[in-house]
Amino acid sequence: MENELKQRYGLITAIAMIVGTVIGSGVFFKAEKILNCTGGNLPVGVASWIIGGMIMVVCAYTFATMATKYEKVNGVVDYAEAMIGSRYGYYIGWFMATMYYPAMTSVLAWVSSRYFCVLMGWDITGGSCMVIAGFLLVASYAINSLSPVLAGKFQVSTTVIKMIPLLLMAIVGTIKGLGDGLLIDNFTEVAIPAKQLGGTGSVLFTAVCATAFAYEGWIIATSINAEIKDAKRTLPKALVLGTLIVMVTYVLYYIGLAGAVENQVMMEGGEAGARIAFANVFSSIGGTLLFVFIVISCLGTLNGLMVGCVRGLYAIAARNEGPKPEVLKQVDPVVNMPTNSAVMGVLLCAAWLLYFYGANLTEGWFGPFCFDSSELPIITIYAFYIPIFIMVMKKEKEWNVFKRFVMPAASIAGCIIMITAAAVSHKMAAVYYLIVFAVVIVIGWLIERSRKTNE
Repeated sequence: MENELKQRYGLITAIAMIVGTVIGSGVFFKAEKILNCTGGNLPVGVASWIIGGMIMVVCAYTFATMATKYEKVNGVVDYAEAMIGSRYGYYIGWFMATMYYPAMTSVLAWVSSRYFCVLMGWDITGGSCMVIAGFLLVASYAINSLSPVLAGKFQVSTTVIKMIPLLLMAIVGTIKGLGDGLLIDNFTEVAIPAKQLGGTGSVLFTAVCATAFAYEGWIIATSINAEIKDAKRTLPKALVLGTLIVMVTYVLYYIGLAGAVENQVMMEGGEAGARIAFANVFSSIGGTLLFVFIVISCLGTLNGLMVGCVRGLYAIAARNEGPKPEVLKQVDPVVNMPTNSAVMGVLLCAAWLLYFYGANLTEGWFGPFCFDSSELPIITIYAFYIPIFIMVMKKEKEWNVFKRFVMPAASIAGCIIMITAAAVSHKMAAVYYLIVFAVVIVIGWLIERSRKTNE
């Protein structure tokens, strides 16, 4: 077997990877949560989408600048290694491989299953939903492991498909809402005053934290930088253009949604809220057809996350680090995929899907250690970014002031906002999550120590 991946993805695929991975279930899944946590306050909700989007864009710009200089096998791990050192790069890679990628991917499998069940009119709380989630997880793994080129083409196709309902709702929903006055009513009327929810500041922080899941995924595109043609030129363009497209699309969709259905109906609709909105604007048949596109968009996001997941352990094994690097860094010469890493990736996804069900969908199996694995691992990665951005300001002396100081400083500020938002929103659950995180990092340290001892 070979141990190097071939360059096969161009600019369009890279942009599609970012847009397709980010846009998916989050904009539908979290739109309802943001409406509820803001008490139906649309201006605060729109502000949270803009703040979350700007944090994504400035962080992506800073990483895009680093991408013009550093290229190896996994973007964010490469940057951490170059800026701080191999130990820091290893711990980021270990965290992403064991927590970030599989936790996110498992949640996406569940969300995709939920929206499919809504479309079919099936129970979204019973065993059928979880069975379908398990099937989707395995199917996504199979596509990525057996045919990575097909997975890339699927990503481009689903990206185009998923933009259809979002853009239609953004345009038609806004026009309809302005025409019948519903949009103005939703912007001026608040279902629950902010005082009853802990104050405007607390409400805004909670909403911004919720956008983290909807906006996350762009960094996963850096996991294929070794497979992107002319990555030092292509990846920066893809990161900046992709994240800007996502932010604008989300804000316009959220506004269009407010023109389609009353805030109170959307807040009470749960998972069916998006379907109600589309049916109001495009009729029952049209709404159902567009909801099919929503399900496809969720599957595209799942595919994009699996792209990073199956390569997670390969990223550290390629550096001869982590558990059994000689096994996990092997690349199958037929499909040009790190198949052993992929197997471990889907196993970790299954473990996190089990945790998500036990911690969030039933009686708490894990006592106080029940936390939202769709948000907290994302906030952790923002914390990991801070030392990287600090070292950019210290080391990159050949860059101009804007690239070296202004954007990294703005990125650090954005990361701090995200961390603060998580603390305000999740409270004690965040503390118990940090304990789990610490245990995972210690396990990674013990594995690396044992490997070095045996060398």
